[in-house]
Amino acid sequence: MLLVGVCAIVAALAETVTILLFAQLTDQALAQGSVSAFWNPAGTWLTVALLGAVVGYLGSSLAAWTAERFLLRLRARVFTHLQTLPPHFFQRNRRGDLVERLTGDVDAIEHLVVSGLVSACTAVFSTLFYGAAALWLRWELALATFVAAPIFFAATRRFTSRLREVSRRLRAADGALTSVVEETLVNVVLTQAYNRQRDEETRLSREALRWLRASVASARLNALYEQLIEVLETLCVLAIIGLGAWEISAGRMSLGQLLAFAAFIGYLYPPIRSLGQLGLTATAATAAADRLLEILDARPAVTDPPPERTTPFPHRARGELAVQDVTFRYPNAAPGHHALAALSFTAQPGAFLVVTGPSGAGKSTLAALLLRFYDPDAGTIRLDGIEVDRLSLADLRRNITLLPQETLVLHDTIEHNIACGRDRPTPTHEEVVQAARAADAHAFVTALPNGYDTVIAPATAALSGGQLQRIAIARAMLRDAPVLILDEPTTGLDTLAAQRILGPLHRLAAGRTTLVISHDLDLATGADLILVLDEGHLTESGTHPDLLARGGLYTELFESGRG
Repeated sequence: MLLVGVCAIVAALAETVTILLFAQLTDQALAQGSVSAFWNPAGTWLTVALLGAVVGYLGSSLAAWTAERFLLRLRARVFTHLQTLPPHFFQRNRRGDLVERLTGDVDAIEHLVVSGLVSACTAVFSTLFYGAAALWLRWELALATFVAAPIFFAATRRFTSRLREVSRRLRAADGALTSVVEETLVNVVLTQAYNRQRDEETRLSREALRWLRASVASARLNALYEQLIEVLETLCVLAIIGLGAWEISAGRMSLGQLLAFAAFIGYLYPPIRSLGQLGLTATAATAAADRLLEILDARPAVTDPPPERTTPFPHRARGELAVQDVTFRYPNAAPGHHALAALSFTAQPGAFLVVTGPSGAGKSTLAALLLRFYDPDAGTIRLDGIEVDRLSLADLRRNITLLPQETLVLHDTIEHNIACGRDRPTPTHEEVVQAARAADAHAFVTALPNGYDTVIAPATAALSGGQLQRIAIARAMLRDAPVLILDEPTTGLDTLAAQRILGPLHRLAAGRTTLVISHDLDLATGADLILVLDEGHLTESGTHPDLLARGGLYTELFESGRG
């Protein structure tokens, strides 16, 4: 930025010198009709112009590089921070609006922070140089024309407050419009199945109309401002020409001096206008910055512990879990409404646990706490006897594999979707194939035209739900963490598909501390321990035969599943 500023100063100075040389050329060569008097100032003029052009090019190129680097780093900073935020943040904010903040809002800020500062630097020094040269040529006439400068700033000040509100509306409308498009594309099956095409078109039209109104209002304000400034500049130039003609008739000024003076004043007004325009740019950028700051000001629910409190951890845990008196309430939940209340249990390394209960009982909340998406309000969770909030997030999550209820895939090849389960060292193709065989996925993958190089995506039509689930199991196989959390692994699968993945699931769970969160109690018959949750409370625990013998909630759930 400093180098860009230096280039702007040199370019403005070169422009000033060329105008003075133009005055000299006019008086010595043109006015006298002397060809010999032309060459010296012409050569100097060309040299200075070339110098100014080279410096201007370097400054513009460097400014562009700086601006793009700024955009890259700002967007990366916001994106990195987004990935640390808790799940409830994304439930409260529309994905399309977050995308717009990372794209359009970042661009709006760049116009101020980089391009705006460069323009401001250029405008300030151009104004100083041109103004000083005009004073040197004819100070009385210059002072008379400088009276118009406050008019420009007054006009800008008048427009700024009105444009600020319009800019905020425009940024919000951009985000809403992107959100509608994103939501419609994600839910296109629902739209088509329920004949909601007209409803979605109406939603899009409503948001597009809001955007149209804000965009037109912004364009009108900017156009009105520009035209007003144009009229003011024209009045000033006409005043200069009139005063200059009077000065020439009185013999106090030459034609060359008048032309140079008019050029300086003509060059002086655009920088002043740029400084005024910077206020309008700042107004638009402020609206975008407010939206980005809403993300950057959002605090992660959990962070790494400070170094003095961090407990060093081996690369691989044994897998002993201990949950003691854990109580948790989600942010913004109703007072007294706890997702979990005084929950306690212990799982030895290699144990197979099933967590069940009615919907909303707190089962998935337990998984979120074990992975430290949140910290409990009270109580402790330990892995191998160490409180999880004393472990770095990387160490903790390296030792836990989660298979969420929704099968997650990347828009990439099947091989990369499996390989991403382990980051270091990068798995070989043979290791990927071995994991796919263990997950009973190798046969259908090799039957595809491109095999492991087949590109899949979320909601892909290339694979069935059971096949995608086996891809996810292969990914978990490759990760090879000692603790495994399965969140409703058979949800959404038909009976045959569910039966097909039981073998891979049991192979995946072998030798690992496994927590299965499920309504499918066929998975619970061989469990070492079953935890039955209801409204956040642990109501029953024990083995399958013990709980059936009690005839409580577990029996009711088991029999309803059979019925």
